[in-house]
Amino acid sequence: MPRRASLRAGPILAPALLLTACSTPVPVPNVTPEGPARHTCLRLADRLPDRVGDGERRDTRPGGPFSAAWGDPPIVLRCGVTAPAALSPTSELVSVNRVDWFAERLPRGYRFTTVGLPARIEVRVPAAYAPEVNPLVDLAPAIRSASGG
Repeated sequence: MPRRASLRAGPILAPALLLTACSTPVPVPNVTPEGPARHTCLRLADRLPDRVGDGERRDTRPGGPFSAAWGDPPIVLRCGVTAPAALSPTSELVSVNRVDWFAERLPRGYRFTTVGLPARIEVRVPAAYAPEVNPLVDLAPAIRSASGG
């Protein structure tokens, strides 16, 4: 498990650091879904929660309805992504509240991609949120609702 460094600041500096960290937009690679995926992603944008785990919703850059982020370090969602290269018909999936995900270990967390829905949704969860699957619980109702389930 990675070790986390702690930052100690005086009472005046700490709130300023927190405000700065959370108000900075999260850079997210742009995605532009088409067809049924686009419609699903637009519905999802209207249903996403304000909080995932303990993290509040953050702005993304370039912004738009196809990405979202929560917390610091950010949990990042992108809707309308392509299938992961490693995904195959025999890949093992993780099911969280009736949403199936393909999980990929990253150097500092996991990337989860939905399977079997009108739009592929990718969620990157940093290792700081271990077990990394937990944020998917908060996202599942919105994803099911937007996908017609």
